[in-house]
Amino acid sequence: MSAHAYDAVVLSGGAGRRLGGVDKAAVRIGGRTLLARVLTACEGAGTTVVVGGRHATARPVAWAREDPPGGGPLAALAAGVRGTRAPLVLVLSVDLPFVDRATADTLVRSVADDPRTDGALLVDGTGRDQPLVAVYRTEPLHRRLALLTAEHGSLSGLPLRRLTAELALTRVTAADPFASFDCDTWENIAAARARIREHGHVLDEWITAVKDELGLDLTVDTPLLLDLARDAAHGVARPAAPLTTFLVGYAAGRAGAAGPEAVAAAAAKATALAARWAAETETAPDSGAPGSGAAGSGQTGSGQASPGQAGSGEPGSGPAGSGQAGSGPAGSGGPRSGQAGPA
Repeated sequence: MSAHAYDAVVLSGGAGRRLGGVDKAAVRIGGRTLLARVLTACEGAGTTVVVGGRHATARPVAWAREDPPGGGPLAALAAGVRGTRAPLVLVLSVDLPFVDRATADTLVRSVADDPRTDGALLVDGTGRDQPLVAVYRTEPLHRRLALLTAEHGSLSGLPLRRLTAELALTRVTAADPFASFDCDTWENIAAARARIREHGHVLDEWITAVKDELGLDLTVDTPLLLDLARDAAHGVARPAAPLTTFLVGYAAGRAGAAGPEAVAAAAAKATALAARWAAETETAPDSGAPGSGAAGSGQTGSGQASPGQAGSGEPGSGPAGSGQAGSGPAGSGGPRSGQAGPA
């Protein structure tokens, strides 16, 4: 987690020509829009400005538009930076389905820890600079944008390299090679949708999607909850797994304590209960206990123990395997010989 103050700008107003004019921000991957996915990476920002058309968002954002609309990334960046106040600004394009908070924090630290640099940008697996996966110092960014505007009369249509060529930038290699994967085509989108369903990613993707959908901002200890579900399924019954994890979440919510700590405390109680439950079924009963099947317990012809009833004398008095129930009340005219007594 970054300890440094920063704001964020998300450039969301591209024309999407290679998508047939479809609004990129609204394209869904894993049930979430591209905009929602990128906003997850901006969780540490004080203010997040989205430059482009308005959309419903789970997190509060400020909105801006480049002048003129469709004027390109430099014009959009200038419009977004005007709404920021922090000394550092995270800049992301909206078409990055796999950029995450860890990548943002790495870029922020790279700039904050080196006073000589004007910013840090991600370098992809092919060695290409990614100026829209970057953190810039706000003051030199403002200054350079103002100089370009004065020189050209407008930022509309200018390439990003006009900005980055004049800034002292640190290059950062992404820990995740997919952090800079962008969705410019339907083929890219299909590849992204396939990746999130791979075994190593599907649970994290699903949990993040559910949290966004429900408006939850908490850390989910997935291994802890999976272990609890396993213990409930094996020690009690399979349907107990989802019901137990639901009840643990409900209990944690009612506790009013910090999210992860409350979940861990409730999960520990439920895990201990499942262990006690399982121990009762795994430990053999004492010899002669009712229903144990031990000598002297009495069984019906079906092999199941016959509980004693009032007036029957002793429990399980019928001979094992005789076909007579040992539970018939004395003088009651119990089941005839050859018929199984009630279990």
